[in-house]
Amino acid sequence: MGDDARRSAEGAARASYGRLVAYLAAWSRDVSLAEDALADAFRLALETWPERGAPDRPEAWLLAVARRQMGHAARRRRLRDGLAAELERAADEAQEAANAARDEGDMLPDKRLELLFVCAHPAIEPAARTPLMLQTVLGLDAARIASAFLTSPAAMGQRLVRAKARIREAGVPFERPDAQSWAARLEDVLAAVYAAFGAGWDSALDADPRGRGLAEEALYLGRLLAGLLPNEPEAAGLLALMLHCGARREARRSPAGAFVPLSEQDPALWSAPMIAEAERVLGRAARLGRPGRYQLEAAIQSVHAQRAVTGATRWDALCVLYDGLAALAPTVGVLVGRAAAQGEQAGPDEGLAQLDACAADARDYQPYWAVRAHLLARAGRTAQAREAFERAAGLSEDASVRAFLMERRDALERGPVRKAPAAD
Repeated sequence: MGDDARRSAEGAARASYGRLVAYLAAWSRDVSLAEDALADAFRLALETWPERGAPDRPEAWLLAVARRQMGHAARRRRLRDGLAAELERAADEAQEAANAARDEGDMLPDKRLELLFVCAHPAIEPAARTPLMLQTVLGLDAARIASAFLTSPAAMGQRLVRAKARIREAGVPFERPDAQSWAARLEDVLAAVYAAFGAGWDSALDADPRGRGLAEEALYLGRLLAGLLPNEPEAAGLLALMLHCGARREARRSPAGAFVPLSEQDPALWSAPMIAEAERVLGRAARLGRPGRYQLEAAIQSVHAQRAVTGATRWDALCVLYDGLAALAPTVGVLVGRAAAQGEQAGPDEGLAQLDACAADARDYQPYWAVRAHLLARAGRTAQAREAFERAAGLSEDASVRAFLMERRDALERGPVRKAPAAD
């Protein structure tokens, strides 16, 4: 029974954490209070479920316990008058929602979008907005977020604590922003969802089930955003981008577990339904007539997906799309991607010239060295290519990617390189 109860609690955490935190925070206006109460609820679940058995409705059980913990905390901390009564009213409505779920299939109203926009409020320092969304809505811990943002867990933890306190102190309303502040906060929300997908995507390569769950949760939020914001083409663009990337999940490793770059993946392993959904969503975004970064990135992935039909990659189309993307968002990642496409279309020397132009900002950027190594090898500059492959491998956190790059380095002695670099 103990193992079953633990699995039930872990399953409820994966499925319901963000929904429960958002729902509780919307009522209390206190993210930390909601998180602490829910943590207590999960702790009590692990203590009581092994003896009594997991409840039929774990989410409703967790919600009931968490709201009770919030009521206790509200009294202990002597929060403003009326909060305890408000929490009691929330309890009644939550119970009504739980009862209605037996017929309607939904446990409680989904407040995650409101919480995402709260995290993007101008009162929150810009550097804390995406990490805050990743933790409160998607459940990442401070250590994983710190790793993604190249800082220490302690520093990230302090940043998150300050941000949550700021929400409470500033009385940030849990609602969608007005028209005047909509665009800026939507941009931050989309960036946070994409960052979460990226973190899960990287973990998925390591077959980490937590990463797989995170990528799926980000994809769920992407669908939610696109559905609730039908006139925002960038929300649709982000969803299409994640769908195209997610469609290739099963092709990223060989049966033996080795890394497989995009250029060498078997298109038969790509998810045709996800690609078809991505194309429909991207087409809907295009019809709105307002191109943006995520739409262009999705279009780039769409070109790659066409290899499943044509058997070839349209590098000329990719160059045009990367030029447009670089004009909108000239990040290091975009510039390196454009150099890779130009290297395939116009030859390695052209690609290397573009890499040289962004070298100052890319010295510790692993894809820069992977693309550079590939283009140097194609240009016949073997010694420099070996060094670049070694640098790229040294900057790779994933063991299978390191092995792939070192194999490419060792293969230099066997003949010219024709295949594309390690990129996905």
